[in-house]
Amino acid sequence: MSGAVRTGNAPRPVGSYPHARRAGDLLFLSGVGPRDAASNAVPGNVHDAQGRLIAYDIELQTRSVFANVRAVLEASGATWDDLVDVTVYLTDMARDFAAYNALWAEYFPDIDRAPCRTTLGITALPTPIAIELKCVARLRDAERE
Repeated sequence: MSGAVRTGNAPRPVGSYPHARRAGDLLFLSGVGPRDAASNAVPGNVHDAQGRLIAYDIELQTRSVFANVRAVLEASGATWDDLVDVTVYLTDMARDFAAYNALWAEYFPDIDRAPCRTTLGITALPTPIAIELKCVARLRDAERE
């Protein structure tokens, strides 16, 4: 079996790759952004008359990306508590880190149960989003492959 995971409950990947892949007792999620699975819209994005992005809401995008990660985890037979490592990409670290970090603490209130985390400031993502997560989770039953 390929171990590939796809779900209609998370936005379609923007390239030719699965939402996640199982490898033994680990689950590797492809980069997950905040786009809405049904409409493909980015929550909180504001565009001008020419369609250029002029504003965004990092709190809405963070909540949405967390919901999308949950959807991929659930489609894989994993849960939020199975996350072990998260890499976070922010397109504006100076502007967005504090708000994002506060939401992280809301979603992971117990530091001893929270996954490891690395947060990187980058200049751009492939679509007009301000945040993307790359996650690794532990599968409780490796037989799920």
